[in-house]
Amino acid sequence: QVQLVESGGGLVQVGGSLRLSCVASESMVGIDFMAWHRQAPGKQREFVAFITRDRHTNYADSVKGRFTISRDNAENTVYLQMNSLKSEDTAVYYCAANQGGTWYWGQGTQVTVSS
Repeated sequence: QVQLVESGGGLVQVGGSLRLSCVASESMVGIDFMAWHRQAPGKQREFVAFITRDRHTNYADSVKGRFTISRDNAENTVYLQMNSLKSEDTAVYYCAANQGGTWYWGQGTQVTVSS
């Protein structure tokens, strides 16, 4: 079972940047997909970005051009660089890993964008 720990959330002003990190409990070489999702208050959890083992990436339209997902297999870590943040980016951000068809989730990290 893969355990994931997110960090890097916080309070930032509109237009600012944050970088989220997610450390996996085991080697990411064996993990097929790493992804970020988010859940805003009163809304369903939504997809943000994913990265495959060979570093193919995909993004939600709402973050395309502003967010960048990357992975460092040596550090068992996936990152989400978030630039030009908007108030609507406020949410709890969750890291997820897919291994052999099973999804594992972290506990989440709060991102608050204030105007």
